[in-house]
Parts: sequence; structure tokens; C-alpha cells
Amino acid sequence: MAQEKVYPMTQAGKDKLVQELDQLKSVRRKEVVERIKIARSFGDLSENSEYDSAKEEQAFVEGRITLLEQMIRNAKIIQEDKETDAVGLGKTVTFIELPDGEEETYTIVGSAEADPFEGNISNESPMGSSLMGKRVDDEVAIQTPGGEMNVRIVSVK
Repeated sequence: MAQEKVYPMTQAGKDKLVQELDQLKSVRRKEVVERIKIARSFGDLSENSEYDSAKEEQAFVEGRITLLEQMIRNAKIIQEDKETDAVGLGKTVTFIELPDGEEETYTIVGSAEADPFEGNISNESPMGSSLMGKRVDDEVAIQTPGGEMNVRIVSVK
């Protein structure tokens, strides 16, 4: 049997996934079933775009439920290591882009709760993996899809 992927995440990240799973099971699933019922009442299913759309949404919701259940089942809660000043899972890192000095701050999280728009980057992303283990004042070259980016770490919390 293949080993299932472990999903490192914060407790808050796991709680968020549990909340999303509950919402999908208790609300979205029922809404989709109702949409399918209504679409069936329109008659011929072979040319019924409402029915096709509702079935596609049902497949998406069921797929997401399965994925969330797997992520929650295989979650490994990150224990914050306050002893080290190195970048790691659960740590918030602030760096300055070189040479222009634009400052950015991100929290390093597991892939399950990564959301760059919320300031959470995955430890598996190019940026996250490049920063892992680095310390304040380290200069790091990060390979991004847009080319290489050089940064200097100014704080790790």
C-alpha cells in the first residue's frame, strides 16, 4: 500500500479545513442536490445545460470533500520551535528584496494552507523552500518563474 502524503499545517489551518469540510457537507452538498432535482424537472437530460452544470458542480464538491478528508486525516500539526531563529514551518519571515529594498513578510506553512494573498507561502514553493533554514542577515537567491530574485532576511519570528 502506498504511503499517504502528510500535510504539515498549523492548528488554525487544520481548523479552517475542518470548517470548510463541514460547510461543504452540510450546505453546498444539499444545494447541489436541489439544483439537480430542479434541472431534472426541465425534462430531456440530453440537452439540459442546467443539469450538466449541476452535475459538474456536484463532482467538484464531492472531490473537494474527499481531498479535505484526506488532508485532515493526514494532518501533522506544526509545533512552533521558539528555540531557533532559523526560517521553518510556522515561522514568519520578513525580507528585503535586493537591490531596491522592497520589504515583504510571509509565514511559512504546509502546502495545505498556502495562500500567498493572505501572506502564507508553502514550504514546498520555490520561495518557501529557498528560505527554509536561513537566518537573519542571510542573503538568499530565489528561483521564481519570473527569474531569480535576491533577498536579505531581516527578521524571523
